This record gives sequence, structure tokens and C-alpha cells, in this order.
Amino acid sequence: MTSAFTHTLRLLRWGRTLARHGALRGIERDPNTPAPVRRLARIARFGARVPEVPSYADAFQAIGPAAIKLGQALATRPDLVGEVAAHDLTRLQDSVAPAPFAQIKAAVERALEMPIEQAFQSFDPEPVGAASIAQVHRAVTSDGRQVAVKILRPGIEETLAQAIETYEWAAAQAEDMGGELARLRPRLTIATFRQWTLRELDLRREAASASELAENMEAIPGFTVPGIDWSRTTRRVMTLEWVDGIKLSDRAALIAAGHDMHELAATLVRAFLRQAIADGFFHADLHQGNLFATADGRIVAIDFGIMGRINRQARLWLAEILHGLITGNYARVAEIHFEAGYVPPHHNIAEFTTALRAVGEPIRGLPVKDVSIGQMLDGLFAITRDFDMSTQPHLLLLQKTMVMVEGVASMLDPDINMWDVSGPFVKEWLRSELGPEAWLADRLRRDFDTIAKLPDLVRRIEAQFPVPGAAPPPPPLREVRVVRVSFWRYAATALLALAAGAAIEHWLL
Repeated sequence: MTSAFTHTLRLLRWGRTLARHGALRGIERDPNTPAPVRRLARIARFGARVPEVPSYADAFQAIGPAAIKLGQALATRPDLVGEVAAHDLTRLQDSVAPAPFAQIKAAVERALEMPIEQAFQSFDPEPVGAASIAQVHRAVTSDGRQVAVKILRPGIEETLAQAIETYEWAAAQAEDMGGELARLRPRLTIATFRQWTLRELDLRREAASASELAENMEAIPGFTVPGIDWSRTTRRVMTLEWVDGIKLSDRAALIAAGHDMHELAATLVRAFLRQAIADGFFHADLHQGNLFATADGRIVAIDFGIMGRINRQARLWLAEILHGLITGNYARVAEIHFEAGYVPPHHNIAEFTTALRAVGEPIRGLPVKDVSIGQMLDGLFAITRDFDMSTQPHLLLLQKTMVMVEGVASMLDPDINMWDVSGPFVKEWLRSELGPEAWLADRLRRDFDTIAKLPDLVRRIEAQFPVPGAAPPPPPLREVRVVRVSFWRYAATALLALAAGAAIEHWLL
């Protein structure tokens, strides 16, 4: 196990890099920062030339791949790092320097257990994209299909393991200080980050997620997931169908190609709602770099390393919360927060309803371009503090993805009204899930499940209470202490017993 001294040295080295980019300024000025953390930040920046405008994304990129992934996770927690920092950290979705092709070729051949020329007719040595954990190359398979090949960076597992261990240590020290940090639960953030990262290190899991999402998205014809080439997919290499399209980040090119920007935005919102609310399984990294528009107007998603799941009860709560905000039914939204345990029961539900109204009314019905996300987040974070709301682990990914989807949709169509687009879908889903037909179907399913369990229940009762005349149960075994002895002592004891038995038998004869 790594020593506390090693963790501290790493933190100081990383802190020095953060300081040079001005990324520690907010920690030092925040009144909620514990004094020991503030002192450590001052030590890290001692003698450094600190810029006026912090560059959080550049600082995390300078530290390395693990920091980039952590930065992407922290971009989902403006309550933890602040709105300005969270917004800047979203730049970490952009490309980073690729690994040399010689290393990539060797990694592909080891993973596929064959020469790269045998698996592919051609393999472009220049990557089409490079991220912190993996990079993607274009290739043509031996049977002539255009594909994209994703390869893990060599040595990335060891690099991430060392860094995550230090992140966990630092989060534990910070949370132990109590106060605001304890409420924000930084250890939970790092635990979630570890979970995301470990999943991304097995590309077979990512391929399986893509396959599952493709099946679910058959109901949304305008949203497509590339097919997986399972014969060329392993833990460290994933091969999938190549799709030509324009990145959704290139608005000018989309307009020049004649795409309907409003329809693209609406399709994206409907696809996300289908994933999150109807299916409970959603792509949790829907930024512009992972979304393309094809010539026929379909949206194609890539990069399935981070996926989210929500159980049915949580989806019902979520849908009711969205519907309540859309219709202005803040009382019901407040009730759900108390039912779900998001707000501790000692608080006043009427006061919480009023707090929700103060956040929701100024933005309800407005187009995205007229909504101040900063003011809305500030109001929501004030509510979480005032009402002792702890971080909900199953909602972290969902919150992050909702912000991403809203950002992409507003970039495509600044006049889009998210409430108008999402309202009909949410209302229809709630009717299908909470209406009389759904109640009857749930009741029938539960009753049939109960009936199906009756035979097994009867067998278990008979086993516990046997019929008259049945064989008596075996006597209970008394507890006996087992003495563990070495093999040689056991062998010597056995030989001694055999010798004693032979002597007794010889004497009796």
C-alpha cells in the first residue's frame, strides 16, 4: 500500500501544476474550504507565477491521463468545484497527443493475436481521434469493410491505478474534516470515477453497451449506433462500423449541408429521454465530439465507455419531477424529493416547495437562449445546502448528461424550448406507467409471480415441517474445534498410530 508521504508528494506536485495555471485560486478563496486544504494550496503555489484567469482544463491535461479523466468527472460536479471550473473542464473532451503508431501496432497485434496485415487490408497510422485512455484509427478489414478501431493506450492501467489511489486517499482526508466537504461526499465522487474508469479499461464492456443501446434505439429512427465487429474486439481493442458524418460541434458545416437544425436538436433530446426515462440505460457522454449527423439527417453516437443505468422507481420519480417542473406543479416535485429520501424528513415540505418555485418559475417556458444556467445552478445549489441534500450517486451521471444534451441542443438551435420538446414524451410515458392500464398490468404481473412461487414455497414448508412417518431428521452436529497441523506433524502422528496399533496387535497375538 502506498504511504501517506508518497500521496502527499504526488498531491504537492500536482498542486504545483494546478497553481501555475491558476486552478487553485478558487480553493483558496472559497470560505467553505477547510483551513488545512487552504494551507496546502498556498504551499503548492509558493513562488509560482499565477495567471489572472484560471485554465482548469489545461492544468489537468498537463498532469496526465488520469487527471484528464478526473477533470471530466468533476465537470459534472459544479457544486463541488464551482460553476466556472466545471464549465472550463468540459474542454477536456477534446483531443490529446496520440501515442506513437509503433506502440499502437504492437498493442493491436497482441490483442488480436495475429499480424495487423492479416486482420486488416489497410490501417491508417494517423489517428482520427485521441483521448486520455484510448485512440481511434480508421482501417479496412480483410473482407473489405470500412471500420474504426479503438485501442487502449499502452500502460494506461498502471498510470490510472496509481493516480486513483492518491485521489481516494485525498478525498478521505478531505471528507474527514467534516462541514461542507462531508455533505458533498468527495469520496463518493472518486468512487464513481473509479467505477467509470475501470469499465472504460475493458473495451468488450464498451462494445456490449453499444450493442444494447443499438437495440433500445430502434424505436428512435433518427438516432443510430454503429455495429460492432466482435471478431476483432478484445479487452484492449474494439472494432466498429465506420460512419461518415459531420460533427455536431461544426454548426456551420451542418447548415451548409442543408440539415434541419431544429429537427437535429429535437431528435437528440427525444433520444436522450427515451434512453434515460423509458429504458433506464443511457449514453452518459453525449458531447458534441461524440455525435455526428449523417447525410440523411440521422444522429450517430460513438464512444460508449461511460453508460448510466436508473431503476424503474428512480425513473418514475425523475419523470414526475420533470413533468412537475414543466407544468409548475412544485408541490408534487417537493413530495417526490421527500418520498425518495433526497431531502431529510425533518425539513418542512412547504418551505422546500417555495424554494423550488423560486428556481423554476423564472425559467419555465423560456427558450434555452434566454435561460441563465448560472443563476439556475446557483439557486439549485443553495437549495441543496439549505435542505441538507446529500449527493445521490445514481443521479450523478444523469445530471451530467442532461447538462450536455441541453448544451448541444441549444448550440444546434438556440431557440429550442426544452420544455416543449420534452413535455409530450414525459407526459405520455407517465400516463403509460402510472395510468390504470399500467396499474392493472403491474398487479397481474405481481400476482402471477406470487402464484408461480407457491410450489417452491410448499416444498420449503414440507422440508421444515415433515409429514408424520417421515424419516427422522439427523441428529445435530456438535461444534468441534478443528486443530490445524502441518503435513509433517500429521504424517508423524499417523505413522506413530500405525506403529502402536501393530505393537498392540502383535502383543495380543
